[in-house]
Amino acid sequence: MRQYHLGISAYYHDSAAALISEGNIIAAAQQERFSRIRHDSGFPADAIRYCLDEAGIALDDLASVSFYDAPNLKFRRLISSFASAGPGGLAVFQQVFPQWIRWKARPEKRLLSALREINRGQPKGGIIFGTHHRSHAASAFYPSPYDSAAVLCIDGVGEWQTTSIWHGKNTDLTLKNAISYPHSLGLLYSAFTDFCGFKVDSGEYKLMGLAPYGEPRYAQKILDELITLRDDGSFSLNMKYFAFLQGRNMVGEKFEALFGRPKRQPESEITQDDCDFAASIQKVAEEVVLGLARAAKKMTGESRLCIAGGVALNCVANGCLSRAEIFDEIWIQPAAGDAGCALGVALEQDAKHRQKRMIPASGHRDAMQGAYLGPAFSDDEVMRYLDEQGAPYQRLTEQQMLNTTADALASGKVVGWFQGRMEFGPRALGARSILGDPRNVEMQKTMNLKIKFRESFRPFAPMVLAERAAEFFDVRQESPYMLVVSDVRERWLKPVSSRHLGSINDVRSTMPAITHVDNSARVQTVHPEINPLLAQLLQRFDDMTGYPVLVNTSFNVRGEPIVCTPAEAYLCFMRTNIDLLVLGNCILRKEEQPALENDTDWRTEIALD
Repeated sequence: MRQYHLGISAYYHDSAAALISEGNIIAAAQQERFSRIRHDSGFPADAIRYCLDEAGIALDDLASVSFYDAPNLKFRRLISSFASAGPGGLAVFQQVFPQWIRWKARPEKRLLSALREINRGQPKGGIIFGTHHRSHAASAFYPSPYDSAAVLCIDGVGEWQTTSIWHGKNTDLTLKNAISYPHSLGLLYSAFTDFCGFKVDSGEYKLMGLAPYGEPRYAQKILDELITLRDDGSFSLNMKYFAFLQGRNMVGEKFEALFGRPKRQPESEITQDDCDFAASIQKVAEEVVLGLARAAKKMTGESRLCIAGGVALNCVANGCLSRAEIFDEIWIQPAAGDAGCALGVALEQDAKHRQKRMIPASGHRDAMQGAYLGPAFSDDEVMRYLDEQGAPYQRLTEQQMLNTTADALASGKVVGWFQGRMEFGPRALGARSILGDPRNVEMQKTMNLKIKFRESFRPFAPMVLAERAAEFFDVRQESPYMLVVSDVRERWLKPVSSRHLGSINDVRSTMPAITHVDNSARVQTVHPEINPLLAQLLQRFDDMTGYPVLVNTSFNVRGEPIVCTPAEAYLCFMRTNIDLLVLGNCILRKEEQPALENDTDWRTEIALD
């Protein structure tokens, strides 16, 4: 009898569900894609329903239901944190403690009750509680291409661990060493995210994107005052400068006094000083990651590394690690944050039951299926929705659709691209993407300010045919999940050397829309065996332009999750300056669409250029 294992992450941020069976990932999705609440932390009822429905099963059919961390251990850490905070943490303690008492007393009962409410039967057994970093480690190692590897997990904090090194062999994961709260690279990076006026647990990627505009002139002060690095790769924070033990703020007066300025207010003007702070903490983060990678190699003797945890989404640090050649190969879990823990905890149960490695899909190097693990919609479902809306469209053959899309892109149009199963993880990988011509000098500005409605300094990523990637980028390894930054090859660069905020619109290469201010790009290598349709589109565009490269950004606007359904894609298309919407084989042109009825002005315009 086929065994199914459900994994759940919830009640912190980026709640998600994943379903595993017999070494295969059946489905995985974040709750935010269904609830439309960005970084939704609630119980992932919709994501669980989707996973069960994808397999055609009910809760009664599950061999196990697992939760991604250990609430009791986390509760003890919170109590310890409040105790060490002293009187300064009393107000937050009084607010949070009653909630945690209710959760600690009955975590299994709460989860079982929430499961029963989704109306998909009842689970037969209880809840298996994992631990946070083990769930991260499992998500990194089990779907990887490796039978054995070092595993490095770096995030803010789980129960106690903030950084952990594991040794993966076949179906075994052995903890080698760990660093515990409050000493955390993730929290250090988040402190600077807060200090520079961005939202913690959401805006760290903005800080990473801002860093190349600055100089790391505060890096030494960070190393002298905030963090102590040791020769064995471990580190500790100087807690007198941080406020997160006392409550919800990351930094306070002592942190501000150290750097001689208050923290930037959200949405206020970004200064060159903010860029320098971003560059400084990015440089320090890279140094910490390299030290941890060297320690992982020494502890395990392995030549291959798997990575997970929120810090694993720092693709600039990943690029630095790849170029350092500490390991021969690196594999990064595409859902490296807490959403991926739902996958990891379920994979652990599957591995225990089968005592076998996972099964890569045909033609795939790893077992993640390109991270295309979410819902898909047929052309019939798409047309039914469009007909209900009275939206004019053409249904073409697949080849006609590809030719029409490539022609539109080559002529400078912006395309909303909605194909197949939705991606699992924070990156759009060509299933729910907005595409553009990388050669267009106005494309970055147009996409940021008129389509994404976001800050103008934010870079866009390229997708490129895998077999042609080395012609355009200094790629040291495959990057199918857009998690490694590489330099644009010199032959494509223009003679521009300025790297400050005022130089945002300088043309730095023949692909200005995807070339960041430091001549880098967050590359996605597209493999025909993983996404044949996307590979065909890139080939068509190459035939027309000589560039097998497209701008790829997520199909959403600022503050919203990536679209999941045809309805959400259509509304995003209609509310932005996207020119062409491609839903499966259905093509919609903006100029042919009727005005939306009763639509409110929901956008937040950002003017930072």
